[in-house]
Amino acid sequence: MSGSVHLEFRLLNVGWCVLDINDGSADEYCDLVMAAGKSGSFKLLEPSKPPPSKKSRKEQDRGKLLGTTGTTEVMECEIWKEFPEDLIEAVIARLPIATFFRFRTVCRKWNSLLDSQSFSQHCAQVPQANPWFYTITHENVNSGAMYDPSLKKWHHPTISSLPTKMIVLPVASAGGLVCFIDIGHRNFYVCNPLTQSFKELPARSVKVWSRIAVGMTLNGNAVSEGYKILWVCCDGEYEVYDSVKNSWTRPGSMPSNIKLPLSLNFKSQAVSIDGTVYFMRSDPEGIVSYDMVTGVWTQFIIPAPRHLSDHTLAECGGRIMLVGLLTKNAATCVCIWELQKMTLLWKEVDRMPNIWCLEFYGKHVRMTCLGNKGLLMLSLRSRQMNRLVTYNVKSREWLKVPGCLVPRGRKRQWIACGTAFHPCLTATV
Repeated sequence: MSGSVHLEFRLLNVGWCVLDINDGSADEYCDLVMAAGKSGSFKLLEPSKPPPSKKSRKEQDRGKLLGTTGTTEVMECEIWKEFPEDLIEAVIARLPIATFFRFRTVCRKWNSLLDSQSFSQHCAQVPQANPWFYTITHENVNSGAMYDPSLKKWHHPTISSLPTKMIVLPVASAGGLVCFIDIGHRNFYVCNPLTQSFKELPARSVKVWSRIAVGMTLNGNAVSEGYKILWVCCDGEYEVYDSVKNSWTRPGSMPSNIKLPLSLNFKSQAVSIDGTVYFMRSDPEGIVSYDMVTGVWTQFIIPAPRHLSDHTLAECGGRIMLVGLLTKNAATCVCIWELQKMTLLWKEVDRMPNIWCLEFYGKHVRMTCLGNKGLLMLSLRSRQMNRLVTYNVKSREWLKVPGCLVPRGRKRQWIACGTAFHPCLTATV
């Protein structure tokens, strides 16, 4: 659908409203709703008539035959007012996220859908789309930038509840919620970036000021059943937060067969599969995992590929993947490996197209993986270069990401860190 399409809706007790659905204004609508949060303070569109659209000669001839020349087709109120409410919610639940936020501005009833239990159930039935990415830029460390890969568009939400006097970083996600931690590794926050649903977690019982790794899982299939957050540091100390109990607990101690210190790879975010969280470690090289249900730690000794740097874990459909820079002599390439369960060895399954890798030749390239849930976002940078690309593990498709610009700004932002999250309109903390 190109250009601006005007749809008319006959809303009971509201009158005629015209909704301008224009892809070019999606960001403005999305940012408007995100900034307003759940206050419901959205201004209804004033009743008006859509501007006349130019018809082709064929349409004009058809109109003459039907005797409708010069008239506007409208939906019959008597018919559409009987349209089943649950069917309306089922249709809206399947709209793209940005489109849904535009539709919320039509009337108060649609604006209140996020609080509807039936609408939540419809949303739960919709298959998960590609994840979005919540990132922090070097230039604006106190505000985030979200990337929607389906529209290839950046959004700039303002999460008013997050602290503004300290830097908070996104470190994990589950079920549409993003877990943040302040740069001093003291306080945790959980938020739905789309709806502003926000919560500061209670203080941890163990005061550990060293750097920690964080993982997050759901208790079931939806956020409504609760979620758990695990932090672990290199000396083996760890705690688990349960949202149902709203408290931190120390389930036990690290088993003796796991070598300490853990030498965690903090460049690699944890991945979660079926309630188990996986962390990358070195010395020995491999993975440590923690089962959030049974409370069991497991260690896997897995040698890393040679000439590898800036590597991080990823997952896709229950498979554990590895992405990293492979450098030999002056040539550098981004490679993808899959963990073979039988042999516990990494098998290369794909690499970036050679024509893209030529840009890295002779340069000291660094890479950061900003999202690791089936669709990867990679930040590749050197003194002369700053590139963002996505990689779809399932389709093996590499795509370049448009530059991240602040609203009404021209300077391209450098992405510092980020995490992938599956956008969910009804996820609450």
